[in-house]
Amino acid sequence: MLLIKLATKSLLNRKASALLTLFTIAISVMLLMSIERVRVDAKSSFSNTISGTDLIVGARTGDIQLLLSSVFRIGHANNGVSWKSYQYISGQRGVKWAIPMSLGDSHKGLAVLGTNKDYFEHYRFAKKQSLSFSQGHEFNHLFEVVLGAEVANTLGYQLGDEVVIAHGMGNTSFHNHDDNPFKVVGILNPTGTPVDKTLHIPLAAIEAIHGGHAHQHEAAQADANDHDHDHDHDHDQHDDVDLVGTPKQITAFLLGFDSPLYTLQVRRNINQYKDEALLAIMPGVTLRELWEMLSIVEKILLLFSIVVVLISLLGMLTSLLSSLNQRRRELAILRSVGARPWHIFTLISVESLLITGLGCIVGIALFYALMLLGADYLQSHAGISLNIALLSSYELMLLAAIMVAGFIVGLIPATRAYFYSLADGMSIKI
Repeated sequence: MLLIKLATKSLLNRKASALLTLFTIAISVMLLMSIERVRVDAKSSFSNTISGTDLIVGARTGDIQLLLSSVFRIGHANNGVSWKSYQYISGQRGVKWAIPMSLGDSHKGLAVLGTNKDYFEHYRFAKKQSLSFSQGHEFNHLFEVVLGAEVANTLGYQLGDEVVIAHGMGNTSFHNHDDNPFKVVGILNPTGTPVDKTLHIPLAAIEAIHGGHAHQHEAAQADANDHDHDHDHDHDQHDDVDLVGTPKQITAFLLGFDSPLYTLQVRRNINQYKDEALLAIMPGVTLRELWEMLSIVEKILLLFSIVVVLISLLGMLTSLLSSLNQRRRELAILRSVGARPWHIFTLISVESLLITGLGCIVGIALFYALMLLGADYLQSHAGISLNIALLSSYELMLLAAIMVAGFIVGLIPATRAYFYSLADGMSIKI
């Protein structure tokens, strides 16, 4: 106890260098904890880019290719799914809901998704969070569009603006549908998922803009123009999104089931479907497979955090060694009043432990402050849902490893001080 008091007073006597070393360790601990928490939660959030969906069904390709094209809007589906097959499968026993998805059009390089209202009701992301609107509402009429948050922010669209859809994905557009502009009626809240970069239009509009039932969709558009979209829409009113015939085929569709027991059964039936070559994947499993392919990023983050901690510990070693020379007279006086070499050794070791321990405590406080401040930003911009909870057993092990490393680093100046002699301390060479 006496040595702890002595070590504390010694650090207070050198508070400038001690605080600087403590702050360096605190920053490194904060970075280590933050990187580790973000790494773990990023993996979890990546696996929950689409949540609550039991199966994704599309034309028979590879699992990851189907996932990338339907969820991340990356790549192109070689074939589609016939509407007949969609209706048959979505009507199977145990199917709770089905969301059709039609891709292939774009707007200024951003994907356009044709779907129905079930998309806004059943689509989930992160930890089963539902889509919500920052402005407006879902589409109720044929030529209406709901924008993802990033689409609205990047392009500066507001409610009531008109958007022209182009045929073709990405920056390659083969034809602009100038004769059928869409009116912005809703803007979604940020999700940090591909939803933010997507324009959502009624599935029936896909058929309409590509020439199907021209006379009907012109009548539908005229009917839609008679409504005042600045007021709330009653969902029980007549919706003209059903006035146009359904498409011949869609890109893919999502399925949710009443019970997990139906998932494997229906998946097997779809993969053995004779009328059409289809593929059903479980998004959670496929997302984990995709993350494994990107595991090098996880390893780089972990390596970076370890390097940061090592640099801070080396900084502490440098500080202790540089102060040791200045303290040779102080240590000699301690020896002269009866302190033994092991007392000096323990004193220096306790100082390094105190600095490391206080640095860890301050670092944890900074870590939680950073998590609280950055949680909303990471969720809306990166799709990472941070779990602000108590430190996990793995994180506690990391802190224990830092404490041990700090103690080992402190042994170097402690050993050096151990061998200082009384005569050496009382006759300092200049």
